[in-house]
This record gives sequence, structure tokens and C-alpha cells, in this order.
Amino acid sequence: MKANRIQELEKLILHHKELYYRGKAEISDEAYDKLEEELKKTDPENPILKLIGHLEIDSNIKIAHQKKMLSLEKTYDSDELIKWVGKEEVLSVFKIDGSSCSLIYKDGHLQMAKTRGDGQFGENITKKAMYISDIPKAIPSKDELEVRGEIYCIEENFFHLSTEMESLGLEKPASQRNIVAGLLGRKENIHLSSYLSFKAFDLISPLRFKKEKEKLNELEKQGFKTPEVEIHSTQKDIEKRIQEAKDFMVKGDYLIDGLVFVYNSLGLHEELGETSHHPRYKLAFKFSGDTKVTEIERIEWGVSRNGILTPVALVKPVDLSGAMISRVTLHNFGLVKNFELKSGDKIEIIRSGEVIPKFLGIVEKSEKKFSYPTECPSCQQGLKIQDIWLYCENEMCPAKIKEEILNYIHKAGIEDLSDKRLDEMIDKGLVKKISDLYKISIENLLTLEKVKEKLATKIFENIQKTKEQNLSQFISSIGIEGVSGAKSEKIISQGFNTIEKIMDLKKEQLEAIEGFAEKSAQSIIDSLKKKRSLINELINLGLKLKSDTLNLGEGPLQGMKFCITGELSQPRSEIEKKIKLSGGLLVNSVSKNTNYLVTNEKESSSSKFIKAKELGIKIISEEELLALIGD
Repeated sequence: MKANRIQELEKLILHHKELYYRGKAEISDEAYDKLEEELKKTDPENPILKLIGHLEIDSNIKIAHQKKMLSLEKTYDSDELIKWVGKEEVLSVFKIDGSSCSLIYKDGHLQMAKTRGDGQFGENITKKAMYISDIPKAIPSKDELEVRGEIYCIEENFFHLSTEMESLGLEKPASQRNIVAGLLGRKENIHLSSYLSFKAFDLISPLRFKKEKEKLNELEKQGFKTPEVEIHSTQKDIEKRIQEAKDFMVKGDYLIDGLVFVYNSLGLHEELGETSHHPRYKLAFKFSGDTKVTEIERIEWGVSRNGILTPVALVKPVDLSGAMISRVTLHNFGLVKNFELKSGDKIEIIRSGEVIPKFLGIVEKSEKKFSYPTECPSCQQGLKIQDIWLYCENEMCPAKIKEEILNYIHKAGIEDLSDKRLDEMIDKGLVKKISDLYKISIENLLTLEKVKEKLATKIFENIQKTKEQNLSQFISSIGIEGVSGAKSEKIISQGFNTIEKIMDLKKEQLEAIEGFAEKSAQSIIDSLKKKRSLINELINLGLKLKSDTLNLGEGPLQGMKFCITGELSQPRSEIEKKIKLSGGLLVNSVSKNTNYLVTNEKESSSSKFIKAKELGIKIISEEELLALIGD
């Protein structure tokens, strides 16, 4: 609670200080002084209190890095990546497309922030870092430590940043890709850095760790946001992760250009060492990108199952990476409005990793007038603008309903039911919502064009087959907002392994699961409430849902929660599998609800070990765990 108030005060003080020096004060001097006084009492050494006057600075001061910030060795070949991984356990994170920086902390406070620069010397961006809310100004640790990470800009913030820069009479940013370096290099209006975000990926400190994952856990404990991490021990896991990255490149809210893989064992890091250019224990897997210039012929707006209008540019066909491209994703309304995209504009597009081509920037603007839809192309109802989104709020919008049903058909795996056939079923009034699929008879299907008895029977049987689904598949198929297949598996693995438990989920329970932030947790809870009647109706129609987690809830470890830290004699994934097979639950951090901490260390400086001792959680070895299982 105290940490949240400190962050809130930092943000308020910076906001009002900047407005004051721009001659647009929103509060009185007395009210401002009260904010500073409260921060002094709560955190007397906070660096925000040491900022004097206007915050414009010369950022061209070069500062040496104590340890060189190296580049990464890269590969574009998945076979080469698999060969590099070998039989080792590796971590992967999305390779964020932003600017790397280094943060120095002393006595629990941020002392300096600097860019990567040439790896040996970076530029001082300390005062700009004060505006980035994701960068903690104070942390619990009193050790001198260095945190390295990536500064980037999410789509929504880029939209608002562009609007503010225009209102200040500044040139609008050309692209989300280049804006970070542009803002970090500015000598004025540095308050614009408040639109940037930060994720930490490395920690240099006196603490001794054995695993890369332990470092990331420590960063989170100190209050830093970290990239979402996956641990891999099989080729299948890695291939799945690569596909997730491709999907994120198209749908994600910030830019990535691949994945970074790192060996989990820090002992292996020491053994392999570094070259003068890159560490041998890390490898960047990138998607080769082909760019071309083409011309927009027109922009089409589709309606998603959530009512969001998604723009696609129909362009003059151009060859990209061996494919003839005529459609380009424009992501959202905010991007179209920012660049005032319209027919006749010449744009640069990119296709990376065989994913959908996307817009990079404008090369030449046409003289035609910019416009965007004011009513839904499907139901003709008025539209609502919310941040970077253009919404149709009509719950009965035909396009929304169709997309929702189509998503269910694809995710549930109903074969032989095409987009075109669904259109006909909707036109004939056979299907108005997902649950209607299970009310259709063979006789109904025979009324469809070119559908004879054999095909009608086949479609009917294919629908009936999906009355038995894995729980994670079902959650994904009904379209719970913000829940991918991987995220639904994470929820289930934490013991929420029935639809009843999932429907009773609380926001705080979701936030406790790795990878679920407060905002996404709330949207999932809201979406579950909206889907409650649909879920109940489907179950009443005979749907049977089974948990696809390995025999969760059965065996000698039934209902027990386990946390693991330190090096094990077997790959961690094998131990985790044994716990799950025996009915145990895996948690990422130690709390009063944890039953056991598993470690082979007698003493450890790891935060999990210390917390377990404080809370009186039983600490057992790998051997003792296997004895509990009966292995």
C-alpha cells in the first residue's frame, strides 16, 4: 500500500511540476507543497524531491557502463535455434523493439539512468526516467545494483502521445518504432517520456542466483515489470512459443521483432562466457522482414466479436517474401487516425516471419480528404470512440454475433461448417447465438444450399462431437476476453480446474498467477460475467468439460501447493510434471497458502527461501518430494 502511494505521489509531483513550468498550473502552490511534504515523510530520500526547477537537460553527456552492455547473437533459422538449445533448459521472452537502458540504484533509490549507447558509454537519461511510471524510483533493496531493461511505447500511449505532440506544435511522430529513441534524445518537453513503458530483463547485484528465472523473480520482488517468461525443455514447447510470438507481432499492443532465448543455468553462463560482441548463453531468434512501398486503394472496416472495428488496407498488389500481398493490417482506429490514412496514400509495409503484412509508415500522402466510419458497417448503429478503438456497442450487431459463432466453430473444432455455410444458417434464422448450434437438426441442415443427407449427417455429427471439450479449449472457444489457450492452461494449472471454479474466480486470484496484470485480470472477470448465461445454457444442452491438466486433483499430493527454487538433479519440467501427475499444484511465489518449498539447498539467499522461512513453510529436498510422491 505504501509503495503504491509513493508511486502515486511521484507521478502527481512530476505532472504538476511540468504544468507549472509550462504556465498551466492546475493546483495551488500550497496543494503542491502538501504533495511534496507527504512524499518527504513517506520516503525522505526519494530522488523526485531532488529535482530542481525546469527539467530540460542536455542528454548528450556520456557515462561509462560498469559492465559492457553487449549485443546479442542472432539467428533467423529455427533449426539453428533448436541445435543451440540442445538438451538444456532455456527461458524465452519476447524481444521488445525499443531502446535498452541501464538503471543504477543505491540505498534503495534510483541514482542514474543511461541508454545502452555503444555498449561502453551511454547517455544520461535520469530525469527522463523519472517520468516513466514503470521505472521504480525507490525499491526495497538497499544494495547497490544495476537493472537493465527495455524502454518501449504501447499502441494506446503512442496514440495519446501523437495527439499531445501535435497540440504542442511539435512534429507528429512518424512511427511507434522510432518514437522511443526520439523522446530519449529530446532536450525539451521531456515530460513526454511519461508515455513510455519499461520492462526489466537483467539484474547485476551482490545476490547470488543459480537460475536465470530466479533473477527475474527478484526483479519482480523489487517492483519491476518483467517480460512474460516461458521455460522450455522440449522442441515442441519452443515451436509453440515461436508461433505465439508471430501472433503477438500481429495482435500485440507493443512492437517485438522476435524472441530472446537464454540458458536457465547461471553456472552454464559462467562456463560459456562472452565474446567482445555478445554473451554465448543468449540467442535472439528473429523473423526476417521484407519491406516494400505500395499504395492504398481503400480501407475496409470489419467488426470483431468484441465489437471493435478493425481496419484493413486493400493495397496495390506487391510481392513480399515470395507472396503476392494485397491486404495489410492497420491494427486499430488509433493508427488510422494518427496517420490520417486514406486511399491514394503511398505506404511502406513489412512482412515478417510469414505473418500478416503490416503498416510501417507513410511515404507520400495523397491529397484526398481523410475520413472514418461514423456508423457500424454491419448494423448501421452509431459508433463510440474509446482511446485507440472504434466500437459498435450494439449487442445484437449481426457481424459481432457471426464472429463470435465463427470463433467458437474454429476453436471447438467443428469441421465442414464453413464461413459461407454459417452465413446461410444465420440468414435462415437457424443460428442466432453459439448455443443454437446444438439445437440444429439434420432436417434443418438439409435446407442449406448444396447440402444432401450424407453431408447434413456429417455436419450434425461433427457438432455433436464437440459436446465433449477440454476446459482450456472451451474457455478459448467461447471468447473470454484476454484469455489465449496458453493463459487458460495457466489458470487451470493453479487449481481452477472446473468451469464452476473458473466462474467463481476473483480478480485477486488471477493477479496472483504469473502473466496476469491488474487490467487484464479485471477484463477477464468482466468477460466471464457476460458469458455466464451462455456457459450455463451450453452445459444444460449437454456439454461436458474435462480438465486437460495432468490428472489434477488426484494422487498423493492432492490439493497441495508447491513452489520450486534452485537447481535440481532433473530438468525442472520433469519435476513439475511429477507434481501435477500426483495431484499437486505449482505456484510461482511463496505465500502463507504454500504447502512446500522444494529446493536442494540447505541455505539460500533466494527470496523464496527467505520468505518460506519467515512464514514457517516446510522446506523439502527433491529427494523428499519424490518420497512423498512414492517415486
